[in-house]
Amino acid sequence: MSSDGTRRVELPETMLRDGTRRVELLDTTLRDGAQMRGVSFSVEDKLKIARCLDDMGVGLIEAGIPGSNPKDMEFFERAQALEFKHSALVAFGSTRRVGSRAEDDASLTALIRSGAGVAALVGKCWDYHVREVLATTYDENLKMISDSVLYLAGKGLRVIFDAEHFFDGYAADAAYSVECLEAACSAGASTLCLCDTNGGAFPSQVSASTSAMAARFAGRATIGIHCHNDGGMAVANTVCAFESGAHHIQVTVNGYGERCGNADLCAVVPNIQLKAGCICLPPDRLGQLATISRQVSEIANIPHIESSPYVGGNAFSHKGGMHIDGVEKTPLSFEHIDPSLVGNARSFMLSEVSGRGFMLRKLRQIVPNADKNSPVTHMVINRLKELEHEGYQYEGAEASFELEIKKLLNMYEPHFSLIEYKVIVSEPSIDGMGAAALIKIRVNGQVEITADEGDGPVEALDRAIRKAMERFYPQLGKMKLTDYKVRVIDSGKATAASVRVLIESTDGADTWTTIGVDKDIIHASWKALLDSMEYLLMKDAGATAGQAR
Repeated sequence: MSSDGTRRVELPETMLRDGTRRVELLDTTLRDGAQMRGVSFSVEDKLKIARCLDDMGVGLIEAGIPGSNPKDMEFFERAQALEFKHSALVAFGSTRRVGSRAEDDASLTALIRSGAGVAALVGKCWDYHVREVLATTYDENLKMISDSVLYLAGKGLRVIFDAEHFFDGYAADAAYSVECLEAACSAGASTLCLCDTNGGAFPSQVSASTSAMAARFAGRATIGIHCHNDGGMAVANTVCAFESGAHHIQVTVNGYGERCGNADLCAVVPNIQLKAGCICLPPDRLGQLATISRQVSEIANIPHIESSPYVGGNAFSHKGGMHIDGVEKTPLSFEHIDPSLVGNARSFMLSEVSGRGFMLRKLRQIVPNADKNSPVTHMVINRLKELEHEGYQYEGAEASFELEIKKLLNMYEPHFSLIEYKVIVSEPSIDGMGAAALIKIRVNGQVEITADEGDGPVEALDRAIRKAMERFYPQLGKMKLTDYKVRVIDSGKATAASVRVLIESTDGADTWTTIGVDKDIIHASWKALLDSMEYLLMKDAGATAGQAR
């Protein structure tokens, strides 16, 4: 204790020896992120994510609420056997109950028994919540904060005090909100994390409040920030708090979290580390960011957000001709960072707006002597525009584009031709086989008729055509369909609308995507399916010809 009764605590390092500012990063994907609609992590999921975060170099991993449910209890038990290289586990809980003693509070006891060396303790800092939610007095709330922090710190835990609804409370009654922080600090909290729990604060509000608290508690406690995204400003508010003196930042991977989510680690960290020259992660780990983002998406079983800054597939993808031309001359013209710094990559999208220069480069892969004024270039560009008007989009289906161009230029002869196909869908299905397909094709002058079943019409067609063709082209046996997407092009036409089908296939070595468009979803699927097979046969024929030469 100091002479004024304040407990002395060891504060996190905020500056490196070379003068570089350091920010402590707390990831709460496993706690706050797990509260996102549609997310349900198993214990194994949480262990996998914890290992990913540790490997990336995250300092603190807030892993859950021990004692609140069997899943989190099991996680903390099993996590004690993990050997983290960079991370420390954080257990989350709340202040003692109204009118009780800290040592009798089951949730506080669970924090101690969790085995985590750090506790994140949430307490009310808005007078409105004290009155209307806790239904207690302002003095009792202050004692709840002080007693709880004192008890945990006395048991050897480092305490991070999460000042719930701080910005709303500071706007309503600044003096009382600061009293709450003082109570936590005096009892031994090393970090006072200002929480925009409702997610409605503005950057100017966050900056002013954070700056004031950083000055008030300088040398006594580190100021932190925890932002929700209800106003779409979680990342901006977090960066503003950092610029105003926060040295502890709470985030989640991909911005997962309650309601509209939390501040996104994948945007906050590169903004601070690459743009502001501050250390959040070990410099040699930042290149893992895009991979970690996708790994967590896979574990959460949620489609990756391709529009995400820094780590999304769209982040460094260029479609407009002027953009493509500029980036090829100097990447800085339309890219704010080198994508490799965060483990991402640049890509160019093929479309009618890609520009003649980019189209010509793609065409020269097929016709090396083509130039921008040649008839073949004009013919290809006009054909692409016609197809995109019909609903085709080749930016994600370059295998179909290559086939289409070669057919247009009489550079490709199909390996088979369709005579007819029939599909029958049966309900209820028998043994999961709800569809049957009959295929009649011509291969090398021979007519083949085969049939097969599947759990849907696309699988039935796939199995039937493979049965017909594998006798002639055994390499089709190694091809697998890995993804299937359907998009309605003109929803205003209801059931008469055309659909766009994308099929992703692989032979174990390469992956390619093909497209089909039609008002009949089965026929659109058939077109994409045939292209996927034709592309493999064309690819293998090209490889064989190359070996022969």
